[in-house]
Amino acid sequence: MLEKFLNIFRIPDLRKRVLFTLGILAVYRLGAWIPTPGVNYHQLELLFQGAAGGSALGLMDLFSGGTLRRMTIFALGIMPYITASIIFQLLTVVYEPLARIQKEGELGRRKITQWTRYLTVILGALQSIGIAAILTKQGLVLDPGAGFILMTVLTLTTGRPSLCGWESRSPTAASATA
Repeated sequence: MLEKFLNIFRIPDLRKRVLFTLGILAVYRLGAWIPTPGVNYHQLELLFQGAAGGSALGLMDLFSGGTLRRMTIFALGIMPYITASIIFQLLTVVYEPLARIQKEGELGRRKITQWTRYLTVILGALQSIGIAAILTKQGLVLDPGAGFILMTVLTLTTGRPSLCGWESRSPTAASATA
C-alpha cells in the first residue's frame, strides 16, 4: 500500500497533478479565511446566530461551505459556475443555434465552455451586488456607499467564481504543457 502511494511521487506527470491539486486546496482554504473588507463581522455573527438552522440564510451558508457566515472572499462558493453551467445546458436544448454549436465537436464544446466562464463572472458580479446591497440594508457595513459596493463586487467576483473556472481546466492544461 505504501509502495503504491510512493509511486505517485515517482511518476513526474502524476506528481505534478497531485501537487497542483494540493496547491489549489491550500489556496481555497486560505481564501476561505480572508475576510471581505468593510463588513462589521461582529454584527454579521449575531445575525447568523439569530437565524434558525433551517433558514434560507443557513442554507446559503451551507452551499458556500461556511464562507458566507465569515463573509470571506470565497463567500459566493461555486454557485455562479453551477448556475451558468445549468443555463447553458438548458439553452442547448431549447435554442437551436446553440445546439448546432454544441454539435460541432471539440471546438463547439470549447466555445460553450468559454461562454459559461464569462456568464459565471457576470452572475458572480450580480450576486456580489446583491450581497453588498443586503449587507448595507441590514446595517452590517462599517462605511456604506459606492466604495463599499465596488470593493465587495471586486472582492467576491474575483474570489471563488474566477478560481472555479480556472481550476476546472488547469490540472489538465498544466500537465499538457509540461
